[in-house]
Amino acid sequence: MLAIRNFLHTLRKDRRGATAIEYGLIAALIVIAMMGGLQAMGGGSAGMWGGLDNDLKNVM
Repeated sequence: MLAIRNFLHTLRKDRRGATAIEYGLIAALIVIAMMGGLQAMGGGSAGMWGGLDNDLKNVM
């Protein structure tokens, strides 16, 4: 019982896990922002590639 109590006390004082979780949350927010930006740009780039495809077909 004393070993469990000491282990829990050690875990409570350790802050490395909290820092890792914070970095994980920051990385997740960055990925979500990137996905939103790429999704917003997706329609514009599809139109550009479609226009380029039509131009190439007209030239050939």
